[in-house]
Amino acid sequence: MSNRFYQIVFGTILSFVMILGTAILSSGLVWQSLPADYALLRLSFIESGIRDCRNQTKAELAELPQNMRREQVCASRRAPVYVELDLNGETLFAQNLPPTGLLGTGPSRVYQRFELPAGNYDLTVRLRNDPAKIEFTKIMTRQLSLKPAQSFVIDYKEEAGGFVFN
Repeated sequence: MSNRFYQIVFGTILSFVMILGTAILSSGLVWQSLPADYALLRLSFIESGIRDCRNQTKAELAELPQNMRREQVCASRRAPVYVELDLNGETLFAQNLPPTGLLGTGPSRVYQRFELPAGNYDLTVRLRNDPAKIEFTKIMTRQLSLKPAQSFVIDYKEEAGGFVFN
């Protein structure tokens, strides 16, 4: 038999052994991102704060050329968004989220994860995106039952009416 035949047989056997070894090693490894009996709670959303606007006076309007007269003038920088997350009456997260971008014209972003023991919780999420108001713009309260290894996400979508729980 030729030398080429032995090379093909050896290459086939070597490839088979490597594939089999990879399969055995990959099936034997177990990776768990959370401790046993824990669940994951994520607060993740993007929201734009309301711009600070004011009405111009008649004197200010009179000084402007006709084509630049607008009743309201708004700052280009967006207001920060303030978020609070309470579990069973205790504040788990409270932060003022600044607007993104060089000039502060982008939305505020948050991504925070919490590893919690599985169980039942009273969840309250509050958001304020209007600097002119002292009270919160949106408040949502919910009973939460977390199972081990569950991933629960809190999102915010204005078009969906506020906080969205998944």
